Amino acid sequence: MAITKRRKVADDKRVAPKSEENVYKNMQESQKNHLDEIVAAVSLTAPEKTPSQLTQTALFQPPREKLQLSEEKAKSYSSRHEYKKAIQELVRCVALTRICHGDAHWKLAEAHVNLARGYLQLKGLSLQAKQHAEKAKEILTNAVVPPYDDHAEVFKCSVELFHTLGKASLALQKFKEAAESLTKAETLSKELLQCGRISQEEWMEIQARTKLSFAQVYQGQKKSKEALPHYQEALAYMETSKGDKSLECLPVLKELAGVEQALGLHDASINHLLQAHLIILKRKPSPEEATLSALCVARAAVTSIAAGRPEHHDVAEQYFQKSMANFKDAEGMGKAKFLSIQDEYCRFLQVTGQEEKATSILRESLEGKVGVFGDLSPEVAETYRLLSGADLAQGNHSGAHKKLKKCLQIQTLLYGPQDKRTMATQQSMDVLFKVPEMAGKPRQPPKAKPACTSVAQHTAGKS
Repeated sequence: MAITKRRKVADDKRVAPKSEENVYKNMQESQKNHLDEIVAAVSLTAPEKTPSQLTQTALFQPPREKLQLSEEKAKSYSSRHEYKKAIQELVRCVALTRICHGDAHWKLAEAHVNLARGYLQLKGLSLQAKQHAEKAKEILTNAVVPPYDDHAEVFKCSVELFHTLGKASLALQKFKEAAESLTKAETLSKELLQCGRISQEEWMEIQARTKLSFAQVYQGQKKSKEALPHYQEALAYMETSKGDKSLECLPVLKELAGVEQALGLHDASINHLLQAHLIILKRKPSPEEATLSALCVARAAVTSIAAGRPEHHDVAEQYFQKSMANFKDAEGMGKAKFLSIQDEYCRFLQVTGQEEKATSILRESLEGKVGVFGDLSPEVAETYRLLSGADLAQGNHSGAHKKLKKCLQIQTLLYGPQDKRTMATQQSMDVLFKVPEMAGKPRQPPKAKPACTSVAQHTAGKS
């Protein structure tokens, strides 16, 4: 109630842009760094311009021209994913729209909706997004723009308002509120279509976004079965309106694949990840993007194999190889990523009964891991643990013991003897000592080698 009263008082006094700045300051107390951006955004002073340029542009440029320029800049920054800069312009748009159209015009509501959408693009600012969406709702409720029936843009603004409010509520995990707002957006868009205020193509784009948001509401509540049909509809609308190779299909494909995997629909999950992978490859991705995309396909295939679907073995093999290819001859961080994926590939080989191949790769990788991560590192310890398991599977208990002992020594130095990883390795050694072949050998505690330098180097490398 206090916030509403302050807003009404501000509206009655027709607050100037400088007072508008104070409203945003109060709303974002916890975002000090972000406040500096907002102050810069509403300021008429552009630091990159000379005083003479400011006199001609900032001081004498009409507000409507400034507004148009800020709107164009906001769109440009958003398209380049420079969201902080985009928000600076969107804040300026709110102030300039108030100057140009007044406090009760639907254009001001639209400016607040655009700013709310900008906040949603930055993680952790969902509350600000919700506040601006609610302010837009308040303005639209009281706005009178005759002749009202001729303003299809007002209704389109209302659709965007409720969709944005739904997304903000979803981000705040207020699922009931999110569903209510999304339902209103869907209903309004259908009415606009029936009245001929929007085209079929526009309606399908709105449907795609709304269905995706509905799916995310259900998924946020861990209701995968309810989320699935909404994801499927969202993808169908997106492919119809944008094309099945559009970048906008990517988030839908990835989220849909995750839900299908959770429901055991492994064929569909892998197919949708393959579709996403092809879309990514067509836009000439970075090695990291191409690797991660291929790795997602490989992991989905591994999950399918674990669920009793061995027919996906070749897919896993193929896409593990693709994911490693980008970093095979790399150095530094690229080499580290290659070795990490290679370890994952070796675990896949062991699970699918290819222990000999996995062991060969792990042995060859050991020297490289020591060079990249250091001889006392979690990666080297894990390699010794995997090699120990391979020796044990082949009945080489002595070799398994030696490698497990090295693993235990490294873990003791890195984590301490009471860490759960160290204790698990110690338990494995205790079990191994019960094997008849090892029973006669004396037990020796792990030697704590003086290796402060190596540990410090590894820690520094990880930070």
